[in-house]
Amino acid sequence: MPTLERKRYSERWFSSDGQFNQLYPTSIQLLSQRHWTPLVVARKAANFLAAEDHAKVLDIGSGVGKFCLAAAHHKPNAQFYGVEQRKRLTDHAETAKEILQLDNLSFINGNFTQLDFRQYDHFYFFNSFYENLAGTDKIDSSIDYSRELYNYYNRYLYRQLDQKPPGTRLASYHSLEDEVPQGYHVVGVEMEGLLKFWIKI
Repeated sequence: MPTLERKRYSERWFSSDGQFNQLYPTSIQLLSQRHWTPLVVARKAANFLAAEDHAKVLDIGSGVGKFCLAAAHHKPNAQFYGVEQRKRLTDHAETAKEILQLDNLSFINGNFTQLDFRQYDHFYFFNSFYENLAGTDKIDSSIDYSRELYNYYNRYLYRQLDQKPPGTRLASYHSLEDEVPQGYHVVGVEMEGLLKFWIKI
């Protein structure tokens, strides 16, 4: 498909969240409002995280890939990676990627603690650890949940972000900010304070 024709084809999917959600089966669509990044948030976060060409951006807990797919669409000169431990969700993300014909993103089925953070420049975090807290809505029952895991994941991510060089960018959405090291400073706030932009000084 020619580049212009492919762009027009993709644009219609990104016209609204409702339209975009049609990429997925009904069971996945029903989880959208609470668990998947809204398109407006994805666009704002992508513009911040991929400010320079060829940036490598990691989405920690990418679910069905909505952030990565929208970000890759809006920032074609950057590379996006999504890591998700539920294979079922990664499979849905791969299917959507094929439909949208995007090639500047990759999905990784695994736990984010298995990754080498030195391979990535900037990070997107939509509080993917929150499910581990009691009384919260879960995506499914395919993984273990516990307060201990919540604490472990936050400490692990904190250490990884703390080791990144100055200039590293983080976009957090609905975060309790337990994972953000002191060296990161807020440089922007959007969506009534739910979306924050951080840069390591």
